[in-house]
Amino acid sequence: MTFFFIIVGTLIAGVGSVFIANFIAWKIMARFSDYLLSFAAGTLLSTACLNLIPESFEISSFNSELMSWLLAGIIFFFLLDKIQLYHHGHEPSDFSKSNGQNSSLVKKSSASILLFGDALHCFGDGMLIASAFIANWKLGVLSTLAVLAHEIPHHIGDLVVISKSLSSRQDALKKVAAAGFFAVLGGGLGFIFLDIFRESLPYFLILASSSFIYVSLADLIPQ
Repeated sequence: MTFFFIIVGTLIAGVGSVFIANFIAWKIMARFSDYLLSFAAGTLLSTACLNLIPESFEISSFNSELMSWLLAGIIFFFLLDKIQLYHHGHEPSDFSKSNGQNSSLVKKSSASILLFGDALHCFGDGMLIASAFIANWKLGVLSTLAVLAHEIPHHIGDLVVISKSLSSRQDALKKVAAAGFFAVLGGGLGFIFLDIFRESLPYFLILASSSFIYVSLADLIPQ
């Protein structure tokens, strides 16, 4: 029964939050569409700085290493971004094209980085929910609700950014929901290998933080 509760809880928090966010973003907040990119930047930064990084320090016994991992993650995503941009735009004819096209390439690169970080984040959330259910089913329910609450505004930001890259809200919903499904994977593996994955969890959360910080500062805020 514990495994069943973990799967249900991670589905609600990981995938259910995406569909709730999708409804809010394109129905309730549609009138503020001009401001949604700024909202996305704010949700990514707040998720990283107010949720993931403090949580990483709270559950890690190697606190001195975490900020180095955060810096390394930001540098890694910067290099990945530049490699993808160079790969798509290094020809002389491409170089002569407008800055607008280069901006769209950066958006596509940032969308990939964001989805990668989101998958790591959701995987970590799934592990947290699994550990809570293993301890006590009531604690598991509360953890599921807590994750759901902070994932909804975060996923609104994800959907806005991904939809700008893909020019399709339906495709954005599918990709963000697929990233959200990693919460189920994290919950299942957490139930089976909790002791093994528990020590790695702070690093998953820190790398997710670095992707959110990079995308928000390097792409969203300049736009």
